[in-house]
Amino acid sequence: MAIELWESLKQAITAYTGLSPATFFTVVAMSLAFYYVVSGLFGSSSGPTHNQQRSMEFEPLPPPVQVGEITEEELKQYDGSDPKKPLLMAIKGQIYDVTQSRMFYGPGGPYALFVGKDASRALAKMSFEEQDLTSDISGLGPFELEALQDWEYKFMGKYTKVGTVKKEVPVTDGSSSAELTEAAEATNREAPHVGEDAPLEKPEGEPIETAKADDAEKKDE
Repeated sequence: MAIELWESLKQAITAYTGLSPATFFTVVAMSLAFYYVVSGLFGSSSGPTHNQQRSMEFEPLPPPVQVGEITEEELKQYDGSDPKKPLLMAIKGQIYDVTQSRMFYGPGGPYALFVGKDASRALAKMSFEEQDLTSDISGLGPFELEALQDWEYKFMGKYTKVGTVKKEVPVTDGSSSAELTEAAEATNREAPHVGEDAPLEKPEGEPIETAKADDAEKKDE
């Protein structure tokens, strides 16, 4: 069977190409060799080879670095825009290093929008809207809070916690509450305190009226 198939193949090669089977296979081999040589030359100049790409993918990641307590503005520096910095993401104020899942959280990944910020509300609602990319979870329902809790448990078990988000208290232009309290206490200290046992002062006009009443009584007598 194999011999018959080979004979049929040789006849087909001769009929369609006009070449002998030996010449035909020699041309095919030379064409393949030429293709690999040319693709290798152009591939090395245009970008990394397949082996280089694999080595980059399996390159060991640096150990997570603790960042301590940082503000939300400082957290934005770890959104993946700088390849030398880790990918950090916060849930309920706790910051985690998600660099090991760069495929999902790195630039171009499906969850890249959440990196560099505390997006607790967006995770709870599974929302990609800009207004939900915040740490404010007020007004969420029980199912959304449960979903957020599941995300937190997942991060606690898979990623390393490297810090916390520092909450910034807004400062108004007026006096602070402490200053207002001190001013009120000072005013209370300066104001006279009238106790139950303290003698009451008579109005200035009262002694004059009393004197007139005494004179009238003497005249009647």
